Amino acid sequence: MRITLIAALVLSSGFAYADEGQWQPYQMPSIADKLTERGIEIPAKQLADLGQYPMNAVVSLGYCTASFVSPQGLVVTNHHCAYRGIQYNSKKEHNYLADGFLAKKMADEPSAGPNERLYITENVKNVTQQVTANLSDEPLIRYEQIQTNSKALIKECEADDNYRCSVNSYHNGLEYYLIKQLIIRDVRLVYAPPESVGGYGGDIDNYEYPRHSGDFTFLRAYVGKDGKPAVYSEDNVPFTPKSYLKVNADGVKAGDGVFAAGYPGSTSRYNLTSELKFASDWLYPTYAERYQLQIDTITQMGETDRDIAIKYAGTIASMSNRMKKLNGLLDGFKATDIVGIKQSREDNFLAWLKQDKSANPKLIAELETLLAEQQKQTQTNYYFENAQSSTLLSAAKKLYRLAQEKQKPDAERESGYQERDMKMFRAELKRIDTSFAVEVDKTLWLQDLNAYIGQPLKVKVFDNALEHANNHKAFVAKVDGMYALTELTDQATRLAWMDASVEAFETSSDPFIRLAVDVHATNMDLEKAAKLLDGKLSIARPKYMEAVIAYYKSNNWPVYPDANRTLRITYGMVDGYQSKDALYKQPFTRLEGIAAKHTGEEPYNAPAKLLAAIATQDYGKHTIQSVYNDPRSWMCKLVSCIEPKNDFNSVPVNFLSSVDTTGGNSGSPVFNGRGELVGLNFDSTYEAITKDWFFNPTITRAVHVDIRYILWMMDKVDHADNLIKELELVRNP
Repeated sequence: MRITLIAALVLSSGFAYADEGQWQPYQMPSIADKLTERGIEIPAKQLADLGQYPMNAVVSLGYCTASFVSPQGLVVTNHHCAYRGIQYNSKKEHNYLADGFLAKKMADEPSAGPNERLYITENVKNVTQQVTANLSDEPLIRYEQIQTNSKALIKECEADDNYRCSVNSYHNGLEYYLIKQLIIRDVRLVYAPPESVGGYGGDIDNYEYPRHSGDFTFLRAYVGKDGKPAVYSEDNVPFTPKSYLKVNADGVKAGDGVFAAGYPGSTSRYNLTSELKFASDWLYPTYAERYQLQIDTITQMGETDRDIAIKYAGTIASMSNRMKKLNGLLDGFKATDIVGIKQSREDNFLAWLKQDKSANPKLIAELETLLAEQQKQTQTNYYFENAQSSTLLSAAKKLYRLAQEKQKPDAERESGYQERDMKMFRAELKRIDTSFAVEVDKTLWLQDLNAYIGQPLKVKVFDNALEHANNHKAFVAKVDGMYALTELTDQATRLAWMDASVEAFETSSDPFIRLAVDVHATNMDLEKAAKLLDGKLSIARPKYMEAVIAYYKSNNWPVYPDANRTLRITYGMVDGYQSKDALYKQPFTRLEGIAAKHTGEEPYNAPAKLLAAIATQDYGKHTIQSVYNDPRSWMCKLVSCIEPKNDFNSVPVNFLSSVDTTGGNSGSPVFNGRGELVGLNFDSTYEAITKDWFFNPTITRAVHVDIRYILWMMDKVDHADNLIKELELVRNP
């Protein structure tokens, strides 16, 4: 009730869109006045320039964000973003997940894995005209034309093999941008605290606050001696970035303006209310049920087999994060009437639209019809797609598809199967070994198969191939036999199939290859149906977005695209918030909170040396007397806040801000007003999870690792003096 009232109060005030926006860099000059109001001094034109500091130091890991912090290619990101690299180097004899890792010299920095990459965005170009020119009104043809036009642009952009290019849709196909990224193929592990620091609080504290997580890790980018990207080699040298971030050792205080840059994954803020209802009523609960079963299964198996625990550590962490987010979304929909708020806004938009005589009165109705079709498609295919979830069957399907696609000219192949994709294709086949165990994969697949069997929407060809029977033992024996007889568990065998002919697949006796061949035609039919629907939506969605943008502009509301894993900038301020339990959450946490939470058992098992440093108050120059500025922040004027005290006298661990982030922003550098690094984004508060659908400024808070905690860990706990010397440390004037 409290959150609903606050939301209503804010939505009726001038603060309705405070700090909202995941802005494309080129848009920054258009909001220069808002940046200035927040105390961000760095010129908006400079932020719009990807060739200048600090944007040319912000990089993507493909699934998280990171940033260069030294002239020798040193990169900082979240611990959970570097998890695969830490896991890759963890063995029974040296478990870096449990014990942490620090390379005292560059020669000791191991590869983070053959599949790890850094992507440096160098150019973003509007190519809407090239992608959408002369498109057919026939949906399937239209879909293929968009793909063909995009592939042609990508091919031209990737003339240099060191670059990866992509054409990305913005505003649901209203605009398209060509993005060019330099690929760093040799990424190495430099310094990672133990998981008991990097993930302190574990799943219990995930999306919660106050937090005390040291979610940071340092990597390094390496290239060939010629300065060009190269695969791992002992002869490679550290990459020299165009710039690297200055690190502000004084950090920030409450009320300070901050901004973050990164690669947010996906938001749905412009989607219709019906889409929100579908997600709330069916999609999220269905996904959550499956994730929870998989988490419980892998956890139980890992308790009896340490190798399984290490191999699936990243999988469990990822699933647990998704599970907590899904629960947070569902709880958030109950705590705040987001469906009601969305519907009210939609009604207002429809009323505005009716006043425009040139507008299509059936615009929303036509889109709703297509969305209903899409939702039915999702529900119909859900169990069949999950029934193909075996890692080995997935590999077999992709390999057979590759053989089919190779019969076409490269430009006509499906994305993911062109020559440009083969390095990544091969890397994915190799990666299977790092997070795969037959017994785990088999158990999870059987769970999905049983769920498929227990529902009415069957696919005859799949049932015949698996010889479904009422006898459960016979069915399990059939699956056991497939794993016993396949050769796809061997990496060399998997890779060899990349060069096999269609005939070789169709005459193979490998059970997973046979099953992949049997279901191929059905999967292609489903894919064709999805493409046909996408073609219809590629007409309806842009028309809808065109009207929505006009409506937003008429109300002087911010217009930015939903997140789509491309580079964005968001701004805000350091501030606490009034939580769901009526407590005011202060914006900073202290070192003493780590010791107070410590139980000696996971997930509150802080390392002894860290606890000893806290017990003796070995804080040194990292001690902060006060974390408050005057005057008080605007949020404290809006709701009741506890009077701030000026006796912090500790090292800040985590802090809150109102920057607008989502998944993919993990590892994003958080900057002060001068563009100096003051923290790393790693999470959101539980109440803020629903921001993927609706931004509520009263409770939307991102959680960051304070740079002062990172520096204290490096200095007083792990003695990473060699790395501290690499950083360019600055102080507040």
